[in-house]
Amino acid sequence: MDAITLLKQDHKTVNSLFKKFEEAGDRAYVTKGDLAHKIVRDLSVHAAIEEQIFYPAIREEMKDAVPLVLESLEEHHVVKWLCSEIASLAPEDERFDAKVTVLIEIVRHHVEEEESTLFPQVREAFERNLLIELGEAMAKAKETAPTRPHPRLADTPPLNVAVGGVTALVDRAYEAGKKAVNRKG
Repeated sequence: MDAITLLKQDHKTVNSLFKKFEEAGDRAYVTKGDLAHKIVRDLSVHAAIEEQIFYPAIREEMKDAVPLVLESLEEHHVVKWLCSEIASLAPEDERFDAKVTVLIEIVRHHVEEEESTLFPQVREAFERNLLIELGEAMAKAKETAPTRPHPRLADTPPLNVAVGGVTALVDRAYEAGKKAVNRKG
């Protein structure tokens, strides 16, 4: 699968989670908490693979697209902060729904810009084989990408790649521990 197709599938998946969150009732705390966890996880993985593989390739091949990449990195930064705040809140917190709503608005704006502006430019500039190679690399990177937001960490290579692997191990160990505790509780 090529890189753009993979990223669009991620966009579709997270938008489906957004819709479910928006349709959940005001007092559907368990449902909203579960959905927010999935949203944060999916966005964390998605941002990591874009920052480690996709955006660096664009910067290398398309010098005129650098401003769009830099704007995307800043949007990711804001998303990571919101995700980290959401992850630390109980769904019953009075700010929880407001934070998730703002996150949804920012991500939808980001997706619209990528899909209407950046992706068509990339599809035109990159050869099909390169897009497929990038897609395969990103699919593989998803398996070891950080699963929680880390807004204080670097978002460009080489530091984000070096730190990302260690961070992902810690994230996945944290998730496994949390599951084990929840099963016993």
